[in-house]
Amino acid sequence: MNYATVCSGIEAPTVAWHGLGWNPVFFSQFDPEHDYNTGLDFPSKLLQHRYPHVPNLGDMNLINGNDYAGTIDILCGGTPCQSFSVAGLRAGLADPRGNLTLIFLRLVDRIRPKWFLWENVPGVLSSNKGRDFGSLIGALAKLGYGFTYRVLDAQFFGVPQRRRRVFLVGHHSGRWEYPAAVLFEPESVYRYFGKGGKTGEDVTGTLAARTRGGGGLGTDFECDGGLIMSTGLADSQPAIFQTRFARNGRGAPDNIASALTYQSGRTGKGDSQQCVFTNRAVRRITPIECERLQGFPDNYTLIHPRTSDSKRYKALGNSMAVPVIEWIGQRIAKVQKIAEFNGF
Repeated sequence: MNYATVCSGIEAPTVAWHGLGWNPVFFSQFDPEHDYNTGLDFPSKLLQHRYPHVPNLGDMNLINGNDYAGTIDILCGGTPCQSFSVAGLRAGLADPRGNLTLIFLRLVDRIRPKWFLWENVPGVLSSNKGRDFGSLIGALAKLGYGFTYRVLDAQFFGVPQRRRRVFLVGHHSGRWEYPAAVLFEPESVYRYFGKGGKTGEDVTGTLAARTRGGGGLGTDFECDGGLIMSTGLADSQPAIFQTRFARNGRGAPDNIASALTYQSGRTGKGDSQQCVFTNRAVRRITPIECERLQGFPDNYTLIHPRTSDSKRYKALGNSMAVPVIEWIGQRIAKVQKIAEFNGF
């Protein structure tokens, strides 16, 4: 399958879909806050370094979708979320960044991909009292696409952070059943998440660690501000945090989310890059830990020995969680075979 991404960032889809053998046709990454010496922002430099043979078309406003009509199977994009986030001004589609969502729609119309995948923060569902999202899906219906959306949380896909995002998937057939088969599963299949325990209130502001019942993770983490705080361990016991995810609440498999692990006393098998701390000590997590929190390979954003940590943090924070995109891609691959059998 051929795919293209807009608002590409550091390319979570390409990392996620590499194992599927899919081919990236183009990226579209541009940030006005670029390096005036090179004309490139940090994510663009990373794309040039990691994927030198894939063209970066830059500003998505300037892409002529007609040039790629019929050549793209999947168009993927996470248009800027600031205008839709609770923390933002909630200007929605009136914000120039929000209007990049309209440019995404234009590209869908001109390119006519078999599938599209769009990602944003949950605040998009209530932006402008729901009218913004309603306008988006209304436009997709007029374009003849069937679609389904769902809020997925990265913590249920093997990474130790709570990261809820809206994923909107569409198919050119106009039938909603195909996108629904991608984002939703029968209760009996892997990755159906039963109702978990009630969320507690006694957590730190930047890292939550508590046990949950039912489906989902054995340990729940939230890491928003780049800080990790201890949760009552003795001063003499350095620790690292460990998370395992359960399959339908029936126990944890052997695979462990490698970003943060928990051990008492000596770190044992933990490496020097993991987050070690003592009681009531606070420190910033390292860039490599941020990469693991998002599911990227270690040092993926280290494209030069002197790469700025702040640029790595920002790029990772703006990216999608790789395991979630990988799961969606695997589902698309399976459903596409059914669609082709049915003539779509």
